[in-house]
Amino acid sequence: MMHTFVNAQVYLALGATDMRKSINTLSIVVEVQMRHNPLSGSLFAFCNRKRDIIKILQWDKNGFCLFEKRLEKGRFSWPESSEEVMALTHRELLWLINGMPIPFFSAGSERSCVGMI
Repeated sequence: MMHTFVNAQVYLALGATDMRKSINTLSIVVEVQMRHNPLSGSLFAFCNRKRDIIKILQWDKNGFCLFEKRLEKGRFSWPESSEEVMALTHRELLWLINGMPIPFFSAGSERSCVGMI
C-alpha cells in the first residue's frame, strides 16, 4: 500500500474515530459518513481520540489494505472537528504519518474540505 500514496487521493476523517473499528466498519464509515466510494483506491485516514494512532484504509485491486501506526511518544496533528472530511496531498499524509505538524486550516490553505450533512 505504501507505494500507492503518490497516486491516490487522500481523505481525512476529521475528529476522533474508535480504533476498535476494522476494515469492514471503516469501509462503511467511508461510504456513509464520508460519502466516498471505499473501492475507489483512495486513501482514507482515521485517528483516535488520544491522537496517538492512525489507521489508513485503501482498496488495492482485489482487497482492502489497512495500515496502522501508533506513536510511542507525542501526538499526531489532527483537526478536532467531526463535521468535515479533508483532502490532503500525499506529501502532507506522509508528514502526518511521521508525526510532523501540518498547518490545518491556515490562511491561504488550498486544502479542500467537504462538509457533511
